[in-house]
Amino acid sequence: MKHFLPILLFVFLISSCENKKSNLIITGQIAGLKKGTLYLQKFGDTSLVNVDSVQVEGSSDFSFNTYIDEPQIMFIELDRNDGDDYADLINFFAEPGELKLTTSLKNYGIDLKITSNFENQKKLEEYNEVIKQFNNQRLDLIEANFEASKSQNEEKLDSLNKRFNSILKRKYLYTVNFALNNKNLEVSPYVLLSEAFDANIKYLDTVYNALEKPIRKSLYGKRLNELIKERKKNDEESVETEVIEEVSKE
Repeated sequence: MKHFLPILLFVFLISSCENKKSNLIITGQIAGLKKGTLYLQKFGDTSLVNVDSVQVEGSSDFSFNTYIDEPQIMFIELDRNDGDDYADLINFFAEPGELKLTTSLKNYGIDLKITSNFENQKKLEEYNEVIKQFNNQRLDLIEANFEASKSQNEEKLDSLNKRFNSILKRKYLYTVNFALNNKNLEVSPYVLLSEAFDANIKYLDTVYNALEKPIRKSLYGKRLNELIKERKKNDEESVETEVIEEVSKE
């Protein structure tokens, strides 16, 4: 009997470790891919780090079984093994559960289709559809700005600049409203960090204070809090510098 409890504890620990390795299952197909290497990645402190990898030989199907502590953005990088250093990346909002994705070798990531019950991923797709419209408008203005610069049309440049700022403001406001409407999901602080990190600090503060407690403690909630603190610190230092400069002038 005295040996039974240690054995039971050992079995429990082994079982726990095995479960910890596979709370996220990713399956997919890359049409046209016959040979290459796929890397499952996530953000480390300063760069992407490999979580897992799989060699593709003959079949376009692949799968990853891994463990994640909490919902977060992950990537699948395709190395075509052709000597090209350009990284082909797919990103998605991963959560514990199952996710399936399909794309093609020719249009890797462009014709991407993701199937899952991940609420963060669904909301991110919804957000990206709207942001794509803002980004397309900005690209059109950049092209128009280039033409106006060549012709030195100052009036047109001033008009384009006002329109550009208007689009940027509307993009920020949409992002803030989206984040507030999804304050119970990790995608809320994530979109601020990725698309509105330089927005007015009061907007970032408003969203952070509205986040539900578990989201504040999440990966992106903590990073948003760090960003706000850093922005406020920089603002205070800027004000102090301006005061010192004014006093020096007197």
